[in-house]
Amino acid sequence: MPVNNFSIINKTKGELPSLPFVKMKEKILGKKYDLGLIFVSKNFIHSLNKKYRKVDSPTDILSFPIDKKTGEIFICMEIAKKKSKDFERNINNFTAFLFIHGLVHLLGYDHGNKMEKIENRYRSYFNI
Repeated sequence: MPVNNFSIINKTKGELPSLPFVKMKEKILGKKYDLGLIFVSKNFIHSLNKKYRKVDSPTDILSFPIDKKTGEIFICMEIAKKKSKDFERNINNFTAFLFIHGLVHLLGYDHGNKMEKIENRYRSYFNI
């Protein structure tokens, strides 16, 4: 369902968490950024990870900037559910945690102290 340059697509049979995805996207990337959030299977994210990152394993999230104002985020809830336990978070909280992580990547940041500080600021803002 497209809303404010934002679409969410569920390519799985599972239920999606109820989170303020639009508010999070707009706060971090702005209202004009065109974002697709796609929930995919473990096999699908595995193939994306192998093709684009040369990592032969599934992951919980991948972010792909298309240009300065357009991007896509892929989330695998099956992997996210498993990892949420490692972080001692419920699945809604962990999905929000992942989504913020993906959004900050789309801002152009790579893993490191600066990215963590930015993520922490947004997590505090959204009480995550």
